[in-house]
Amino acid sequence: MSATGGPGERDIREPAGAFPYGLVATDLDGTLLRGDGTVSARTRDALAAATAAGAAHIVVTGRGVPWTRYILDDLGYRGLAVCGQGAQVYHAGEHRLLTSLTLDRKIAAIALAKLEAEIGRVALAASRDGLDGDVLVSADYVAHEGPLPYLPLTEVEQLWAEPLNKIYIQHRTLDDDELTRVARETVGGLVDVVMAGPGIVELIPLGLTKATGLSLAARRLGLKAASTIAFGDMPNDVPMFGWAGHGVAMANAHDELKAVADETTASNDEDGIAVKLESLLAA
Repeated sequence: MSATGGPGERDIREPAGAFPYGLVATDLDGTLLRGDGTVSARTRDALAAATAAGAAHIVVTGRGVPWTRYILDDLGYRGLAVCGQGAQVYHAGEHRLLTSLTLDRKIAAIALAKLEAEIGRVALAASRDGLDGDVLVSADYVAHEGPLPYLPLTEVEQLWAEPLNKIYIQHRTLDDDELTRVARETVGGLVDVVMAGPGIVELIPLGLTKATGLSLAARRLGLKAASTIAFGDMPNDVPMFGWAGHGVAMANAHDELKAVADETTASNDEDGIAVKLESLLAA
C-alpha cells in the first residue's frame, strides 16, 4: 500500500483505465483502520488495485508523525502522509518530515486561559513538534492507549517549553460536541478547535485544516483537488471533503461529516473504503 511518485515529481497524473480519480485520500482512525487498529486484506487489495490503475494514495490523519509512522511502517506504506491535522507532510519511505507548522505558544496560552475562565479547569495533553515529538498528558486526561510512552504533564508551564503542533482538551462535564462548540465560541478567533475522535478535542493553529496539508502533498505529486476522492469519519475531515472532488463518509462517521459528504459507504469495520473503490474499479 503506497503512494506513487516522489516529492519532486511534477507531472500531472491522469486517471488510468476505468478508475476516475488520480488521488485517493484516506483518514486513518475510524476510516482506513478497523476498530482493532488493523487494515484488512480486502482494503489493502483495493488500494493496491487503485494505485495500479494510476491513482496515488495519501494518508491524511490528525495523528502527529510519531504516532503515525509506526502504523505506516507496519503497512509497508512508503508514500506521503499528511499528519497533525494538516500541520505536517511526512515522507514515509524516507522517514523525513517535509513541512511542519507549529502552534503559537503565546496565543495558545491566552486561548487556554480564556477558555478555562469560561468553563473551568480542562484536562490537558499536547503533541510536541518533530519526528520524535513527545506527547504530554496530565493526570486527569483520559488518553488512548498506544505503543509510544506519554510524558506526565504536571505543570502547565511544561506546555510552553518546546514547539507544539496541538493541545488536546477534555472537560469533566461537557461532552465532545459541547466542548467543541463552547471552545469555538470562546477562543475561535485565536486558535481553531477540531473534534478528531471520541474524547479528542484539539486546539490547533488558526486556519490549519487537513485540506491545508493535503493540498501541499497533492501539489508535490502534481495532483489536483478535482481528481481526488477522500474518505473520512469525523468533523475534522469536513475541510478535506470541501477541498476534494468527492467526499465519502464511513457509515460510522459523525453526523456533521455525513451532512457534507457526497455519499456514505460501509463502516471501517465493514471495509467501507474497499466497497467504494471496488465499485469504481468495476465500473
